[in-house]
Amino acid sequence: MAEKRDYYDVLGVNKNASAAELKEAYKRLAKKFHPDVSKEPHAEEKFKEANEAYSVLSDAEKKANYDRFGFAGPGGAGFGGAGFGGFQGADFDFDSLFGNLGGFGFGDLFGEAFGGGRRRPRGPVQGDPIKVEVSLSFEEAAFGATKEIEVERHEACEACGGSGSKGGERTACGKCRGSGMVQHVQRTAFGLFSTTSPCHACQGKGSVARDVCLKCRGHGKVNAVRKIQVKVPPGVWTGNHLRLTSEGNAGERGGRPGDLFVVLFVEPHDVFRRDGADVYCKVPLGFAEAALGAEIEVPTLEGRARLKVPPGTQTGTVFRLKGKGVKELDSNRFGDEYVKVFVKVPEKLGKEERELLERLAELDGKNLRDDSLLGKFKRKFGG
Repeated sequence: MAEKRDYYDVLGVNKNASAAELKEAYKRLAKKFHPDVSKEPHAEEKFKEANEAYSVLSDAEKKANYDRFGFAGPGGAGFGGAGFGGFQGADFDFDSLFGNLGGFGFGDLFGEAFGGGRRRPRGPVQGDPIKVEVSLSFEEAAFGATKEIEVERHEACEACGGSGSKGGERTACGKCRGSGMVQHVQRTAFGLFSTTSPCHACQGKGSVARDVCLKCRGHGKVNAVRKIQVKVPPGVWTGNHLRLTSEGNAGERGGRPGDLFVVLFVEPHDVFRRDGADVYCKVPLGFAEAALGAEIEVPTLEGRARLKVPPGTQTGTVFRLKGKGVKELDSNRFGDEYVKVFVKVPEKLGKEERELLERLAELDGKNLRDDSLLGKFKRKFGG
């Protein structure tokens, strides 16, 4: 087993080195030997060696014990192995240490080791979508329509081109050093724990306006209300939605706007009921029409139509009008219309109508006449 090197020799400093000199020495070695960026042989071992040396020498108490007892430590306890646990006594800014490491940051190099996330992507980001609800009449849903809607959304500021800065000039955020994310490091009983969150100073953008735009106050976006024409195809129904590309909120860093989703609600009809592409209605039928048969008018989506009713039609009989339904969505096929008839019995009868019905009942073998003395008297004298 190779003998341990003196911690001061590892960092290349003398015993009187200041905290700043120790930090600078470690920073130089970390950049040079970090396994993710270094191609040199044994880079990982050298990185761990520098890590262990700095974890001891950056802590005043550990440094004092090392200077006095060497590697054995007080009572022969030693200083622990190399690794991130050795940083428990250290206090320095990881982002500062690795912020300029060839485009890498603390989140890139150690994010997974500490449970933290990676850097937020710096490329274009699509805007958020918008959802609106639109009501349609039964006929509009059946035949299609063009509806005008008002949409409130965020749009890129025209004054600054969406940059938030006059002239479009922005500079790297000093808080997050252009990463858009900030690292939070806490000491726990198990070592260091790191989390990341969007930078509040730049709202996660990684840059701030050099000269704030007065119109959007540096946000790069403004609220706007726009009227948009929506073409509704025939055959839609409640719950269907239409997608209008790039009619949503403005994107970030040159990303395209989000999409607009129009959710449809079809109002009920007084006459028709719909099931898919088929429509249904109920039509009254006179007693004589049902008994003798007739040609009647029935409603359709396109107006009135003639329907032949055969003699002896009963209440509940359903007739089919082929192709008189709704056009199927994304198809050239039309549904059918189903007409359900019900025989309407008159509530009041005239004298002649009543006599005819009584005569019909007699022919049918049923005596519905009132043959009492009073009944005969009423018939004779028109009572």
